[in-house]
Amino acid sequence: MTSNGAGGATALATLKNYVAGEWRQPASTASREVVNPATGEPISVVPISGPEDLDAAVASARGSLPSWRATATSSRVAHLFALRELMRQRQDDLARSITTEMGKTLGDAAAEVGRAIEMVECATAATTTMQGRNLENVARNVDCETVRQPVGVCAAIVPFNFPLMVPFWFLPFAIATGNCFVLKPSEVVPNTMNLAFELLEEAGVPAGVANLVNGDKTVAEGILDHPGIDAVSFVGSAPVARHVYSRAAANGKRVQALGGAKNFMVVMPDCDLDRTVAGLIGSAFGAAGQRCMAGSVVVAVGDVYERLLAALTEATEAIAVGNGLDAEVEMGPVVSGAACWGIEGWIERGVEEGARAALDGRGNVRGAGSFVGPTILDGVRPEMAVAQEEIFGPVLCLMRADDLGEAIEMVNGSRFGNGTSIFTESGAAVRRYRHDVEAGMIGVNIGVAAPVAFFPFSGWKESFFGDLHAHGPDAVDFYTRKKTVTTRYFSQQPTGSFFTDK
Repeated sequence: MTSNGAGGATALATLKNYVAGEWRQPASTASREVVNPATGEPISVVPISGPEDLDAAVASARGSLPSWRATATSSRVAHLFALRELMRQRQDDLARSITTEMGKTLGDAAAEVGRAIEMVECATAATTTMQGRNLENVARNVDCETVRQPVGVCAAIVPFNFPLMVPFWFLPFAIATGNCFVLKPSEVVPNTMNLAFELLEEAGVPAGVANLVNGDKTVAEGILDHPGIDAVSFVGSAPVARHVYSRAAANGKRVQALGGAKNFMVVMPDCDLDRTVAGLIGSAFGAAGQRCMAGSVVVAVGDVYERLLAALTEATEAIAVGNGLDAEVEMGPVVSGAACWGIEGWIERGVEEGARAALDGRGNVRGAGSFVGPTILDGVRPEMAVAQEEIFGPVLCLMRADDLGEAIEMVNGSRFGNGTSIFTESGAAVRRYRHDVEAGMIGVNIGVAAPVAFFPFSGWKESFFGDLHAHGPDAVDFYTRKKTVTTRYFSQQPTGSFFTDK
């Protein structure tokens, strides 16, 4: 229950699933409260669906597949153009929903909405990106062509940190290319995707093409095993990504599983220090560090270390922490109390391993929510757990390297390979770094090197399991199968009439 502001209480809204073009109460009666992490107050109730509910969604998608894949590509794309306009009209509502249930600032949330809209825009190019290839006379009077066709029923299991953008890494591309879709949002942040599906419905997406099933691990595991699902997309931690990839692939499904990260940012002595500090802070503490592209380790090369530490500490101390709905706040809470305790445990472990808390965020932010202040650990060494494991919070580790070669060794020593950045004005240093470093996304004087929608999100090593990455041209490859047709005719005469009289 929540207060209605007049001394009474109002019942929390209970979400529903969206299956076969209608909002349905799940067969399961289990549920949980959705909590605003900035206030600790419940904001809605999400159902925890069971196997029957997943079966219904898959059956809906499977039943709608023949007509949807037969729909003209331009007609499929028309629904996405309509969706884009609706999202633009409701972008403030979407951003506010993200902030309320996830905690990031309204500025961060607005940027997330913008990226989600960008994904829809990119998917509208399916009339071009789905085109195949052909060649006449591969042999005498023999022609060959390759066409793309949809994979079938596709599903996605998505995390809490980007309630709108990450689901839209998958959904628009899947339905634009003729697939039907089943989405399981995070049960921690289901409200934003509920709103997004209202817009999908308003955009006229036919019944059964896109289905929403709220739930927890039971639904996620069911997706991996379900015989009616042909492809699975996942974003989450590295251990779970490995499990998703192994289990779904063993069941004959096409899989892309995006895992965790430990992103290094290398700072060279010739960097523009003020702009570098701003880039580091935005990367490390944006969304309270709850991003798989967050820069969580800084490797300072040579004599820049002391200058960087002083400037970085001073700037970080000035970050305003609080409810992300407040305009002056620059960093919101982490997603839950459990996340808060876990992050504080990592800070304690780093200190126990020999690092110094140049700035300690434990317990210095007051309020009822799940707050951890920005934290800087100085004197971190490569062998420390805080330098190797994903913390997923506002904790920045500083390490020292004598030269660029040593810095690259530190970066490549990580088992992750999602993203990395270098801050320098030296073209030679950039050339060496981008060539030698083992990560899929590189930033040059950019703290968050996440690519735009029309390039793939291309993590390496334990940051990704699969062959085809999210969005960009990889999305079209993932959501389509190639069919090659070789043709020869023996007669030069017509074999039928184009017009008949009756």
